[in-house]
Amino acid sequence: MTAPTTATDVNQPSLQPAAPTGRRMSWPVLLLVIAGALALVSIVRIITGADGITNVSQMSTALQLAVPIGLAGLGGLWAERAGVVNIGLEGMMILGTWFGAWAGFQWGPWTGVLVGLIGGALGGLLHAFVTVTFNVNHIVSGVAINILALGATRYLAPLAFEGHQGGSAKQSPAVESLGHFTVPGLSDGLRDLNEKGWFFVSDIAGLLGGLVTNVSWLTLIAIALIPATWWILWRTAFGLRLRSCGENPVAAESLGVNVYKYKYIAVVISGALAGLGGVFLSIVANPFYLEGQVSGRGYIGLAAMIFGNWMPGGLAIGAGLFGYTDSLNLRGGSANVHALLLLGALLLLIGAIWLVVRKKYVHALVTLVVGALVYAWYAGTNEVPNQVVSATPYVITLVVLALSAQRLRMPKADGLPYRKGQGG
Repeated sequence: MTAPTTATDVNQPSLQPAAPTGRRMSWPVLLLVIAGALALVSIVRIITGADGITNVSQMSTALQLAVPIGLAGLGGLWAERAGVVNIGLEGMMILGTWFGAWAGFQWGPWTGVLVGLIGGALGGLLHAFVTVTFNVNHIVSGVAINILALGATRYLAPLAFEGHQGGSAKQSPAVESLGHFTVPGLSDGLRDLNEKGWFFVSDIAGLLGGLVTNVSWLTLIAIALIPATWWILWRTAFGLRLRSCGENPVAAESLGVNVYKYKYIAVVISGALAGLGGVFLSIVANPFYLEGQVSGRGYIGLAAMIFGNWMPGGLAIGAGLFGYTDSLNLRGGSANVHALLLLGALLLLIGAIWLVVRKKYVHALVTLVVGALVYAWYAGTNEVPNQVVSATPYVITLVVLALSAQRLRMPKADGLPYRKGQGG
C-alpha cells in the first residue's frame, strides 16, 4: 500500500518563501556605511560652510516629511509581500487626507486619525476586490483608484467644507493639533552640541536632535510601525503565510493557506497605512485638508519600498533619504543643494574607485567623468536655480532606484494573476 502524501514529503511544495538572492547587508556593515556617509556629509559641511544640511531644524523637518512617505511605502510593502502590486497608494493617501480632515475638524484629531485610516482601508478593500476576486491587472486597478480618489474628494470637498469657518471648495476648516513632545534637557543639549560645528559629533547631534525635538505623537506611532511590521511578517506564522502568498501562492494553497483571505488582509492593511500617511499630511504637517497636498508622495513611497528591497529597515532608510532631500526645499534650499553637489561629486569618485577595484573599468571611467562634471558645476557656481531645488527629491528618487536596481529582489509572484485551485 502506498503511503499517503503529507506536507513534509520531498515532492510537496514548501511554505517557506525562497531566500532572497544575493548577499544581504548585515546590521554592523549597514551601520558602518551610515556612519561613513554621515562623516562624508560632515566633511562637505565644513568645506562649504553649509551648516544647515545637518542642523536640528533641518533634521526635524526631514523627519516630518519622511513619515508620510514611509507610511505609504510600508503600505506598499504589505501588499506586495502578499503578491499584489499597489500603485493605488497615492489615491489611498488622498482618501486619508480628506476623511481625516473631515472627521478631525468635527470630532477631534484622534477621531480624524481613525476615520482617515478607515478611508484608506476602503481604498485598499476596493483594490483587493478588483485584483484578487476579479483578477484585474494590478496596475490598471491602482491607476483607476488614484483617479477615482482624486475625483471623489474634489466632489465631496465643497459639500463638506463650504459654509464652515475657514472651509472652501479646496480646503477644510482647521483641525486641532494632536500635540507634540520634546525630550527635556536632551533636546537642548543636542542642539547646543550641534551648533558647535564639530566634525562628525555635531552632525550626529543634529540627527539625534531632530528625533527628540518637536515630534508629533503620530510620528512616534509611524516609527513604531516599522519594527512592528518586521516582527509580524518575519517572526510570526501569520506573516509566513502572508509572504508565501507573494512567493508561491500555489504552494501556499496546497498547504492549506487561504490565499484570497491573506491577500485581502494585506491589501486592506496597505490601504490603511497609506491612509494614515494621508492623515499625517492633513492633521500634522498641515492642520487642514488641501487639494493636491499629497503631491506624488504615494509614488515616492513606492520608490522607497523598492529602494529598501521590500524590507522595512531599507524602506525606512529610503523614506528618510527622500524626506531629507524634500526638506531642502523648505530650509536654505539653494545653498544646501549647492553643497550637496560637492557631496555627489565625492560619492561618484568613491564609486569610481570601487568599480576599479571590481575591474569594471568602463563603468568606472563613466562614473568618474560624471563626477568631474558635477564637481565643475559646484566649483563654477555659487548657487543652484530654484527649479533644481524643487526637482531634487524626484531626481534623487530616479538616481537611487537606478543605482540600486541590480541588487533588488521582489517577491516572485508579485503582480502575477492567481486563481484559486489553479495548481490542481
